[in-house]
Amino acid sequence: MSDLISRLLDLAIAIQQIPAPTFHERQRAEFVRSQFLKEALQDVTLDTSGNVLARLPGSGDARPLVVSAHLDSVFPANTDLRVFRQAERISGPGIGDNAIGVAGLLGLVWALRERGVSLAGDLWLVADVCEEGLGDLRGMQAVVDRFEDAARAYLVLEGMALGHVYHRALGVRRYRINIKTAGGHSWADYGQPSAVHELTALAVQITALRLPAKPRTTLNVGKIYGGTSVNTIAAEAALELDLRSESTQMLLDVSRQVEALARGMERAGVAAGVEIIGQRLVGEIPADHPLVQAAQECLRKQGVLPDLNIGSTDANIPLSRGYPAVTIGLTTGSGAHTLHETINIKPLTHGMEQLVQLVCCYSETG
Repeated sequence: MSDLISRLLDLAIAIQQIPAPTFHERQRAEFVRSQFLKEALQDVTLDTSGNVLARLPGSGDARPLVVSAHLDSVFPANTDLRVFRQAERISGPGIGDNAIGVAGLLGLVWALRERGVSLAGDLWLVADVCEEGLGDLRGMQAVVDRFEDAARAYLVLEGMALGHVYHRALGVRRYRINIKTAGGHSWADYGQPSAVHELTALAVQITALRLPAKPRTTLNVGKIYGGTSVNTIAAEAALELDLRSESTQMLLDVSRQVEALARGMERAGVAAGVEIIGQRLVGEIPADHPLVQAAQECLRKQGVLPDLNIGSTDANIPLSRGYPAVTIGLTTGSGAHTLHETINIKPLTHGMEQLVQLVCCYSETG
């Protein structure tokens, strides 16, 4: 598989070099579309959501498999995307999350063709948009809306999760909380409410909430912005908050506490706005589901100990609707969502082999 891995890495770098922040994936999508056409895949389309789809025809009438990888990156369009390539690793923003995952879609086609494999049903390859940040998985929503339960299963590729089998979907709720006041001059109007002061006081209260270790529940104030100048009493400020929990009920409980704290900031001269800006629903298939069992066995055959896990990925959408889905990784790495994101080259052989085997065996027996 060494030649295939070399081609795969070259393709991943080519994909990584095209900026693709969430909501602005079109240029990268067009490139992937060109690659699908180059491989003479069938029904190559760019749908209304911005997803790129292609079909590798099967030899029978078994239900299709859908294999997807998200196109978007967390990095702004002006990010320096230089890549540093060494003998055992490659570093660069977005190389692992998720350029190598998208490249894996083509790598899967190459591997199946090299082995002369004809699947029992069609294989749909999808490079989807809006997985990161406030994209709210809308690309994957469109994919699942299209296939629903007609798909035998949904396999989601993430670049740096080799060894993990995500068969449970982590619940996520995201808020934007906005504080407004009259504002004023920092000297002449001293004593009037400042939106920044009020908001930071609220952030302290939110981060002081006691969260359970089980079910695991987390919160993160990811962004704070607002104000006019250093000598102005801020008239408006906002924060963006990420809440996560393994439990739907716990997520709702924490959400209610956050909303109550935000509303509690309101008084004469201080208004608070609370907006839900993203949600990912909980869902799962059991550990003894044939898809989960097959994913684990394909890892064991590569000498990799499987780790059943929960995560917030594109698989949230099919899992929350009761459809079989897992997220698997293609290699290992470090520094996800940082400028120094790195993938390890050697494990990629194991990652691609597990993917090929999983597609082959689940096409026949899923």
